[in-house]
Amino acid sequence: MLVLFETPAGFALFKVLDEGKLNRVEDLWKEFETSESARTMVKLKAFSKFENTAEALGATMRLVESKPSKGLCKFLKAECQGETLAVADSKLGNAIKEKLKIDCIHNNEVMELMRGLRAQLSELITGLTSQDISPMSLGLSHSLSRYKLKFSPDKVDTMIIQAIGLLDDLDKELNTYAMRVREWYGWHFPELAKIVQDNIQYAKVVKLTGSRANACNLDYSGIILEDVESELKEAALISMGTEVSEHDMTNIKALCDQVISLSEYRGQLYDYLRSRMNAIAPNLTVLVGELVGARLIAHAGSLINLAKQPASTVQILGAEKALFRALKTKHHTPKYGLIFHASLVGQAAPKLKGKISRSLAAKSVLSIRMDALGEAQDMTVGLESRAKLEARLHQLEGKVLARISGIGKGKAQIEPYDRDRKQGVPGLLTTARTYNPAADSTIGEAKPEQKAEGEVEFKKIKKIQQFTESVVEHQIEQVEKEAVTEEPLKKKKKKDKHKEQEAENEEPLLFPVITGASEDEPLKKKKKKSKDRDSIGAVIELPEEEVASAGAEGQVEHDGDSLKSSK
Repeated sequence: MLVLFETPAGFALFKVLDEGKLNRVEDLWKEFETSESARTMVKLKAFSKFENTAEALGATMRLVESKPSKGLCKFLKAECQGETLAVADSKLGNAIKEKLKIDCIHNNEVMELMRGLRAQLSELITGLTSQDISPMSLGLSHSLSRYKLKFSPDKVDTMIIQAIGLLDDLDKELNTYAMRVREWYGWHFPELAKIVQDNIQYAKVVKLTGSRANACNLDYSGIILEDVESELKEAALISMGTEVSEHDMTNIKALCDQVISLSEYRGQLYDYLRSRMNAIAPNLTVLVGELVGARLIAHAGSLINLAKQPASTVQILGAEKALFRALKTKHHTPKYGLIFHASLVGQAAPKLKGKISRSLAAKSVLSIRMDALGEAQDMTVGLESRAKLEARLHQLEGKVLARISGIGKGKAQIEPYDRDRKQGVPGLLTTARTYNPAADSTIGEAKPEQKAEGEVEFKKIKKIQQFTESVVEHQIEQVEKEAVTEEPLKKKKKKDKHKEQEAENEEPLLFPVITGASEDEPLKKKKKKSKDRDSIGAVIELPEEEVASAGAEGQVEHDGDSLKSSK
C-alpha cells in the first residue's frame, strides 16, 4: 500500500512496509516516536517537486477543491500502477479513482499514519530540512490566503481614494491661480477677460502675448478660434488698461506657467484615475462614471465598505447633513447625494430625478458588489444595468408625454348609461331621440288659469284700496277736530251751528270725504279694526309694487270712482 503525502515542496509517495501494524491504531503513534522506528514502518518511494510558487499554488488550490492537478495525475500514473493508494481526503480519493482507475482508501488508520509522517517528515525525506519547510509553508499559506480572499495588487482602492482627493485639490488650486492671473493681467488688458472665457486658454494667451502691443503681430491659431483671435487683436488696439513693467510681466508669465503645468498634470491624473477605476470597479464605472464612482468609494472608505451599504444609503451618500437637518425639522429628506452628478440622473427631467436616482442606486449596489466580491472582471453587469435604466427613463418620459397629451393608458373611457342598451348588444335598440325646436316657442298659447287668477287678485286689490281710503279720511277728520278745539269756544259754537245747518240741508253719506286731499298723495297703509269688518273683511297689507302692478283698466276704474266720490 502506498501513502500520498502533500508538502510545500511537492508530493511525496511512501511505501508501507508493515501493513499489519495498521490494525493497532491505538499503538500506531509509538512507531513514529523516533526516526529509526519510523523508517521501519514506511519508506519513501518517489517525490515530485514543484518548479515554482505558481505551480505550488495551483496544485494546492486543486487539492483544496478536492481535485487532482495535472502534475499529480502524471506522478500517480507513473508510480501507482496496481497499488492501493491511501489519501487524506475522501473526495480526492474518489476523483483519483474515477480519473486514474486507482483504488484509494481513507479511514482512521490512514489519518493516524498521516500524523506520524508529518512528525518525522524531515527525517524520512532526505535533503528537506525543517528550515526549508518553514519558509515554503509560510509563502504558500500567504498565497493561498490571497487567493481565497480574492486579493490582488490591482484591486487596491487606496490609490483611487488618494487620486480623487488630489484631483479635487488640483481643481481648487487651478481655479484660484486662474482667477489671480485674470485679476493681475486685467490691469494691463482688461478686455481679454471677456473675450477668452476658458482659464487655460487665457493663461496660454497671456504667456504668448506679454504686452498687449504685441497682439497684432502674433498667431493664436493653436490656442483660440479665428473669430476670437480677430476680436482680441481689435480690442488690443483700443484697450483702456494701464502699462506694466517688464519685471511685472515676467512674474505674470511665471504664474501662467504654473497654471498650464497644473492643468497638464490634472489631465494625466484623470487618465490614471480612469484606468484604475476600469480595473477595480468596471461595472460601477459604466453606470455612474469615473469621477462619481471614485467619490463614492472615497466617501465610504473602501470598495468593500461601499459594497456593504444598502441601496438607500448609496442613494443619499454625500448628503448626510441635509438628511439629518430634514429629520430634525421634519421636512422632506433628500432624494440624492453624490449620485446626482451621474449622467443618467442629469438626463432625466426634474420631476423624474428622484425615481431615476433610486433605480440607479439599486443597480449601482449590484455592480459594486460584483466588482468587490465577484470573480469575473468584465463589465457585463454594468452594461446590462445601464441599458435597463435607459429603458426605464424612456418609459417614464413616455408616461409623462402621454399624460400631457391625454392619451395615457391609465385613463378609462366611461360611456354614458342608457337603459335602452342591453348587455352584449353593440348598438341601441331604439332610434335616437331628435330635438324639437318648436317646443321652445310659447307665442299664441292661451293661459286661462293665469287670467282667472289675475282677475280675482285685481278685485281684492280694489276692495282694499276703497277701505284704506275711508280709514285715512276718517283719521284726517279727527285730526282737524282736535285742531279746532284750540280756538275760542265762541268760534267753535258758530262753526258747530254752521255745520249742523249744512248737515240738515245735505243728505248723509256713508263715508266722510275730504275734498281738499290731492290724488297724488301716497296712501298710508295701516292695520285697524273697523265696524265694517264683517262686510269688507280684514285689512291686508300689500307692497306698493303689487299695487302698481295692477292692470291699466283697474287703475282707470279706480280713478273714476275717486272722482265720483269727490263730487
